[in-house]
Amino acid sequence: MIVDRSLARNSVPRSAQRQAEAEQPLVIIVDDDASVREALSELMLSAGFQAVSFGSTQALLETGALDKPGCLILDVRMPGSSGLDLQRQLTANGHPKPIIFLTAHGDIPMTVQAMKAGAVDFLTKPVRDQTLLDAVSAAIALDAARRAEAARVKGHAERLRTLTPREREIIQEVARGRLNKQIAFDLGISEVTVKLHRGNLMRKMEVASIGELIRAWEALPVGLREAQAA
Repeated sequence: MIVDRSLARNSVPRSAQRQAEAEQPLVIIVDDDASVREALSELMLSAGFQAVSFGSTQALLETGALDKPGCLILDVRMPGSSGLDLQRQLTANGHPKPIIFLTAHGDIPMTVQAMKAGAVDFLTKPVRDQTLLDAVSAAIALDAARRAEAARVKGHAERLRTLTPREREIIQEVARGRLNKQIAFDLGISEVTVKLHRGNLMRKMEVASIGELIRAWEALPVGLREAQAA
């Protein structure tokens, strides 16, 4: 039987297509020079990256582009808010995003400031295409790793919320390295009961060993762990 391939493609749910597109890394270019934006966008597209450009940080902030996976290529000095200003703002808001600074006006103090604040690279115009593409690849890989870790921690936090108050007490004691008999004595329950609770909480936390359980607990934000202890 001959299969209509166009029909097969169209049979993919639109929601799945939109999800796949949303997960594609996006290179966000911010530069007040239109010719630079155009050249960088063409370079990114030629290398297989999705790209979008803005003439100012304010224009970028008025969109939802920063919510997408990927990285930023920022000019340092622009009218209004600078690239360094945007870097500080994103960090202060708890939403750091991999940034590559590309400028014709860089100096050593500025470079040090940007790199200390977490920039992936600080490049001076004109820059070799491959040098920039290598930096973009590294930035996108960093963003993917950060997002994967954030998803992992979110999963731990969601599973933690399914624990009973007693199981939360026990997971904290286990994370402190306490033995079953010590936990039983401290909580005034039997060692068998501790083992039962520990087995239940490990199942809920989806871990197979005490080592995994401790790593899951330690991966949680300090504030969340302290709230459990309160």
